[in-house]
Amino acid sequence: MPKTRVVVVDDSALVRSLLAEIINRQTDMECIGSAADPFAAREMIRNLNPDVITLDVEMPRMDGLDFLAKLMRLRPMPVVMVSTLTERGAEVTLKALELGAVDFVAKPKIGVADGLKQLAEEITDKVRIASKAHIKRTQAPAPAAPGAAPVAPRPMLASAGRLSTEKIIFIGASTGGTEATKEVLINLPPDAPAVVITQHMPPGFTRSYAARLDGLCKIRVKEATDGERILPGHAYIAPGGLHLSVERSGANYIARVRDGEPVNRHKPSVEVLFESAARVAGPNAFGIMLTGMGADGAKAMKVMRDAGSYNYCQDEASCVVFGMPREAINHGAANEVLPLGQIAPHLMDKLRQTHGASLNRV
Repeated sequence: MPKTRVVVVDDSALVRSLLAEIINRQTDMECIGSAADPFAAREMIRNLNPDVITLDVEMPRMDGLDFLAKLMRLRPMPVVMVSTLTERGAEVTLKALELGAVDFVAKPKIGVADGLKQLAEEITDKVRIASKAHIKRTQAPAPAAPGAAPVAPRPMLASAGRLSTEKIIFIGASTGGTEATKEVLINLPPDAPAVVITQHMPPGFTRSYAARLDGLCKIRVKEATDGERILPGHAYIAPGGLHLSVERSGANYIARVRDGEPVNRHKPSVEVLFESAARVAGPNAFGIMLTGMGADGAKAMKVMRDAGSYNYCQDEASCVVFGMPREAINHGAANEVLPLGQIAPHLMDKLRQTHGASLNRV
């Protein structure tokens, strides 16, 4: 079986050497070249035609994001970003995922050599996943029309209303999920039911991710905090490194944010969130399984369906990685399998039919 051929792009000679060593220790992959900047990388990609590249976010001569944007327009290929555990690193990494990077590895700011060695399994797992990912050519963003109207301010909900005790949307996602979740959320109206989300993401990135979505969506988006009331018109994202579940307190839903052992190798885990959905929300739950590698959440999503929830899985053609939706479908958890762009409209139509609520159309 041919090996996955990887080019490493990083301005640090130490990081290039360490990543090459980690990759070359694997029996199913090899580092076929390393480049100190995007200009050298461009020639290397042209000459060597790698399967995957790892790309440092911040580099001299050309910013990693500028290079990534050009690459995804002209020569789309799987990219795993190597970013730093800083607030700026989180912001830049999220932009890279938006531009088409498959995934990222967060290297420590200090102790890089030891840190990368500890991350060896994560790095090689993500290279393997990236090598199988569906990569789409991105388009250059259209310039804003002169005098374009500003985005209308979001109306504040006067009260939680009866929706908070009735309908709640649960989303699980992993590789490719930051953009897939965004696609669902931006298509929800401001009076949509509450949304609770587990996206596989390390600590330090979910707060920036929530803030980014909050600026784009008609609903409010925030990182979940333990004990807070879950309200309609709001989305709550599991903090990186902690499990998120939902509990009842009287007529209300409450967020539970807890530490604990990884479940299905993940923390946060979709299994934990979806299990609470089945137990607490039952037929008032809607489940959505988006792109991602592995099977996290598949069994619990079937339990959700058995408890009366209505579930959507993203279809293979629109997934970056079809693993998690495929497993959920194979477990009999899906009521509908849809392209990403159709999930939010179908969900809102279903809510209008079954709930009788006068939900606004986007």
